Amino acid sequence: MKNIAFLFFFLCTAIVPAQTALYNNGSMRMHEGATLGFHTDFINESPMDNNLGLAGFYGSELITVSGNITPQFYDMEIALENNMQLNVGMDNTNNTNFIFGSILTPVASPEIFYNFVDNSFYSGENDFSKIEGYAAITNQQNFGFPVGDVQYLRPLIINSESVNLFAKCAYFYENPNNAPAPIGFIDTNATDLDVELVNTFEFWRLEGSVPTTVTLSWNERSTVVSLTDNVDEVIPVGYSKASQQWVNLVGSVPVGTLTEGFVSTESFIPDDYEAITLGSSKKPFEPLSKDVLFIDNFFVSVNGDGINDTFYVEELEEFSSNFVQIYDRYGLKVFEKTDYTNEFVGFSNLDNVPFRAEEGLPTGVYFYTIYIPEEDLNYQGFLYLTR
Repeated sequence: MKNIAFLFFFLCTAIVPAQTALYNNGSMRMHEGATLGFHTDFINESPMDNNLGLAGFYGSELITVSGNITPQFYDMEIALENNMQLNVGMDNTNNTNFIFGSILTPVASPEIFYNFVDNSFYSGENDFSKIEGYAAITNQQNFGFPVGDVQYLRPLIINSESVNLFAKCAYFYENPNNAPAPIGFIDTNATDLDVELVNTFEFWRLEGSVPTTVTLSWNERSTVVSLTDNVDEVIPVGYSKASQQWVNLVGSVPVGTLTEGFVSTESFIPDDYEAITLGSSKKPFEPLSKDVLFIDNFFVSVNGDGINDTFYVEELEEFSSNFVQIYDRYGLKVFEKTDYTNEFVGFSNLDNVPFRAEEGLPTGVYFYTIYIPEEDLNYQGFLYLTR
């Protein structure tokens, strides 16, 4: 089957004379079990959908995908030292595996994007492999857009009230006052009464018509310390198209410190806002939930040696009930348990980790939150997971 797929491909394509590019002007179709490796630029001028199998983009050079018709792949992987540039959109219907290198789209042309269709998902995303530009979803409700810039993965997580027929997101490490075309100037001095300051280092552009809750994270480069010296005052803000000002979108208590953390919004319609980013609330500030306290940071080493194999919080034994939640560094919830004792051993107990969940969560920093109902107390802190 694999050889037939390759033969069929070459029969239905032609090499453009004097160009190092693969040109599809036939009716290409990849069948189940087929694999196709791209080591050169790809120009698509013919319908290319309903594919199965794996399409991979490999090599040390920049690969450009162009043409007038959007190609669609089932499983796709990227292992490129110098990234992949999309000059036409690309659809994925199952899994995108980020091995190395990023997918670039021109931010000046938002109509070009990498689209996760229906139940498709991704894996392997990191600071060196992500989407730099616009990522989109079709017929999905909850999703984390794997977007970022040349240096960092800066995902945006959505939880929508219903299925999005279409939604799209991009990250910009730019001052909103100097946002690139076609977005243009977004005045960070135009703020609602309860917004003190607006971040001038980064922002996200999110499009969608369904009421949605958004989670934004920050890292040291986000420079939250320029907004406030109190993490409780960090808020998500959006630039309202109607009022032409930045408004407070806060829906949750911030989790983390001034150098790393996340916060979620209230439910809003993304299309009503030109951009969203982090800001600070005006003083005096009344937090959504008082008594949010830090306790210990934890090291969880799930290697079976009997030392720190579970996330164990001794203080929980003093109370009759609790509610524990664990999030990754971008705000994606990966574990939750009522009346927790020591059940977390590095695996998610939720259904939002679709790929290789059986292998466990990746090594890295996670946030935990603990709620004690009988004392109405909230605690939070960090844990470092290793294997």
